[in-house]
This record gives sequence, structure tokens and C-alpha cells, in this order.
Amino acid sequence: MIRVVIFEDNPNLRVGLYQLINGSPGFMCAGAFEDCSRLIKNIKDTNPDIVLMDIQMPGIDGIEGVRILRDKFPGLKILMQTVFEEDEKIFQSILAGASGYILKNTPPARILDALKELHEGGAPMSPSIATKVLKMISTPSKSSPSQSFNLSDREKEILSCLVKGMRYKRIAEVCFISVDTVRGHIRSIYEKLHVHSKSEAVAKAIKGNIV
Repeated sequence: MIRVVIFEDNPNLRVGLYQLINGSPGFMCAGAFEDCSRLIKNIKDTNPDIVLMDIQMPGIDGIEGVRILRDKFPGLKILMQTVFEEDEKIFQSILAGASGYILKNTPPARILDALKELHEGGAPMSPSIATKVLKMISTPSKSSPSQSFNLSDREKEILSCLVKGMRYKRIAEVCFISVDTVRGHIRSIYEKLHVHSKSEAVAKAIKGNIV
């Protein structure tokens, strides 16, 4: 059972998402909140596997909410949901530690797929968002010199796979190593990059032109 908590200020959308998640086999909505004013308490009370976070809310917005959650609950998976496609908001969300990014017009079935994919270790993104991220990757800033962070060739190879959105099993197949070995390399990558999640590692790789 995948436990999901929603932060969404639009009451109709909040109720709709609650009903979608609670009415779907394998999912449970452990809570639905209109803002992030009691964010830490809400998470402690509900103990979710995934947070579905609106990017624009009154008071503490979704990006700041992600930063708070990433600091207090490093292992929590966070899926951003928004009507916006601006590059800066996408990048800020990824840098803050969001694990995935989907648009609010995403069909219900795809929302559930994204939650399941995230729970299984993926990094779901709406196609238009993924296209923008790929453009960020393919056109790195010339003003940002490449840094190695003392990553080994194998670690750079695996980081590159993460940037491409591959799951651990696929990385293991591509690199001809076991999934456990992939996990070991990724722990080392996180340590060297001083990050705590896949999305933070990907953001740092893009921003620093590491791979």
C-alpha cells in the first residue's frame, strides 16, 4: 500500500486527488492539506511514502515546502504538481529536492502511474517537463565549468544514467553490474556531491556540467 499525502490549496482539485488515490487499489491517501503552514506536523502525523505537492500555494509555497521536507525527512519522495512549465520553477523544484514533476492536466491514470513509478525508484515527469530538462542537459551553461567532484569513471557513467531518468534495474543492465552494486555507487555519488536524493544529484549534474 502506497501512502500519499496531498498539499493543494484548490479545494476541488484536493478533493478530486483524494478520491482518486483512495479509490485506487494499492494506494491510500493518508492526508490532504490546503497549505504548508503545519507541514512538519502533518508529515509526522500521516507518515507518507510520497508527498504530492502543489508548487504555488499561499504562505509557504511548494518549492520552499520541498526544501523543508528534504531537510527534515531526507528519504521522503516528493512529486511536484503544477500548471506552470517555466524552466526556472522546474529547476528550482529539482534543486530543492523534488523527486518528480507533473502538470495538473495530467490524466488521472498517469498520476497514479507517476506515484507508482516514484515509489519504485523512478523520477516521473510530464513529457513537456522532461523535454525542458533534456534541453537543460544538452545545453549546459558555458559559464559553469565542469567539476568532477572526484567521481570515478563508473560513478560518472551511473550519474549520466540517472540524468537520463533510468531506474536502478535498467542502470544495472546497461552497466553490466548488479542492482546492489548500482546502489553502492549511488550512495558514493550522493556523498561526493553532498546531496541526499536522485533529483538533487541530477540537478547538480546539470548545473555543474558534471556529465
